[in-house]
Amino acid sequence: MKEQDTDVVIIGAGPSGAVAAAFLRQQGRRVLVLEREQFPRFSIGESLLPQSMEYLEAAGMLRDVVEGGFQHKNGAAFAWGDRYADFDFRDKFTPGWATTYQVQRATFDKVLADAAARQGAEIRYRHTVTAVDVAGERPRVSVRDPDGGTYEVEARFLLDASGFGRVLPRLLDLELPSDFPVRGALFTQVADRIAPDAPFDRHKVLVTVHAQQPDVWYWTIPFANRCSVGVVARPEFLARYTGTEAERLRAIVAEDPRLSTLLKDAVWDTRVGELKGYAANVRSLWGRGYALLGNAGEFLDPIFSSGITIAFKSASLAAACIEREFAGETVDWEAGYAVPLKAGVDTFRAFVDAWYAGGFRKIVFQERQAPDIRRMIASILAGYAWDTTNPYVAQPKRRLAVLESLCS
Repeated sequence: MKEQDTDVVIIGAGPSGAVAAAFLRQQGRRVLVLEREQFPRFSIGESLLPQSMEYLEAAGMLRDVVEGGFQHKNGAAFAWGDRYADFDFRDKFTPGWATTYQVQRATFDKVLADAAARQGAEIRYRHTVTAVDVAGERPRVSVRDPDGGTYEVEARFLLDASGFGRVLPRLLDLELPSDFPVRGALFTQVADRIAPDAPFDRHKVLVTVHAQQPDVWYWTIPFANRCSVGVVARPEFLARYTGTEAERLRAIVAEDPRLSTLLKDAVWDTRVGELKGYAANVRSLWGRGYALLGNAGEFLDPIFSSGITIAFKSASLAAACIEREFAGETVDWEAGYAVPLKAGVDTFRAFVDAWYAGGFRKIVFQERQAPDIRRMIASILAGYAWDTTNPYVAQPKRRLAVLESLCS
């Protein structure tokens, strides 16, 4: 078995892994990225938030993304029966990026991975991590290559950016049950054929609430001439529908008049996927010589498209801690990584909880909204969940509860 050595091993070449690799290459670190699949490959989660642009810019990847030709995004829209509300991210409380993109992840992830490779990161596709040893002075990773051969890599640091693969949580027994109710999703992409004059803003993600089941919601994420379409619900709701995954999703979409009208000419030309029990949590986001990035650590819910923003934030924080370690400092990873990352995650969590409890839906569809409060909420929907000057970040649960009572 061959043995190799590097500064940092990253498991996974998705968004958090690619951005972390770029930050580490800026520090001059030797970076090896081990990716189980071959890019481009399908992945879910196509709607970015403006906050994520800050990290792409810092990682030296902004030009790559801009030149990727992705669909421009400036906000989020919500529909429930005949009610409609939207938030324009350009009118927000927190300074910073106000627009971003809707991205087809197969292309987007490869754009980021290729950019990281150009910056000097070594990416090995179809290399699968089979075991990890973190008991010694340095983490040691066992790997199987595409031909079935095996080798080991020793590194000073190990970052798990494997997303839903959750490699380290599985191998190191770090997994904990999420405190969110179990939910599932059916999803696909369609050639939407929505007419240009239809009441549909292609610059915004559309979240549609099911007419009879308010905790069930649909996403419609527009690209240039296609849409990502999905529904999120508890397993017992999804189990009511029989047939193939495609038949089940189309039957649920048909229950909403607005979506049915928008997609009446759509061509359903892509396989429908299903995710079950996607919410996840772990005992700790870090350990001796390793850290968990993005979805490998914790995944909340797709309702506010926070996943990639959290992934980028985790990559930025982890890279900063590693830079201090290489400089000879003693780094408190709990204080320098886990606590600041969780602060923003907990803000998103408060909004997700309020959405499913019904309070945030009342707020969204309230007809008379104070402009300053709208701007504060727009900031969080734009991903600025770490801006503690925003009262809805500093005290999200209390502020949302008060606002809900006022709307009632």
